[in-house]
Amino acid sequence: MTIAHLVTHSGGFHADELLSSVILTRLYPQAQLVRSRDEAWTTPAPDRVIYDVGGDYDPARLVFDHHQKNPPLREDGRPYSSFGLVWRHFGLDYLRALSVPEGDLAAVHADFDADFVLPIDLVDNGALSPAGPLAGLSLPKLLESLKPVFDDRRPDAEARAFDRALTVARSFVEAAIQNKLARRRAAAVVMNAIAAAGDGRILELPAGMPFRSAVVKAGADHLLFVIHPRETDWVLAGIRRDDEGFALRADLPAGWAGLTDRAFEDASGVKGARFCHNARFIAVAADREAALALARLAVEQAES
Repeated sequence: MTIAHLVTHSGGFHADELLSSVILTRLYPQAQLVRSRDEAWTTPAPDRVIYDVGGDYDPARLVFDHHQKNPPLREDGRPYSSFGLVWRHFGLDYLRALSVPEGDLAAVHADFDADFVLPIDLVDNGALSPAGPLAGLSLPKLLESLKPVFDDRRPDAEARAFDRALTVARSFVEAAIQNKLARRRAAAVVMNAIAAAGDGRILELPAGMPFRSAVVKAGADHLLFVIHPRETDWVLAGIRRDDEGFALRADLPAGWAGLTDRAFEDASGVKGARFCHNARFIAVAADREAALALARLAVEQAES
């Protein structure tokens, strides 16, 4: 079967059909993307995938809508949007198209569904409403902000805006997938570093990388600080206590806050101490020896 058309609704667009289009245009790059509510297009046919329109959820006929009277629900009863339905049926093939290693497919598919797809589903169905000062900066709001302004009367305004938003949406999806793969690669490195650290309080990594999830998974509650090299210097950083918030297992010494160069060297007694953030979650040193010396002093204070 050759898919020649990808059909979604016309008019104002939302995150769910945009993100669905990211998946489907990658899998069917030669297909024409049609935005229409005309029954001639929204009626199932062997040459098309229909999503977020059509009034039915029927994978056998390649219809993936969620606006009907009895909409499709996840096993836990939470609602799907078209994005969730498309991800459910096409997500693994999409990951393969991005050259995700076969051994990572199932885990990345499930993680992306939980962390990225589900929130879009819930927001689109009104089951979740972003709140607080950053509500307007949620991904659904940002994508919808790319719609044409009300007085843009150009005949192609909607199509141009959708195409622009699709490019942006694709960047977010692909970046999220690559970040998940990077975290899986980093986890193996961090686990080896945890083993090397033994009962010590300092975790030394060969480069900057995501580390907290691996530290938590390993149950390495004894670790307080991380050091690693950058291009020309070394970083000393705290480890966040929880997934949310900025509280650390241990802060850097209060006397270091906001200091740089000579003042930092004098306060710490460590040659090569270069900078400590005023919030005391990160410091910079000239080399490994200086970073280790600062880390050991921070451990001593945390334990005193």
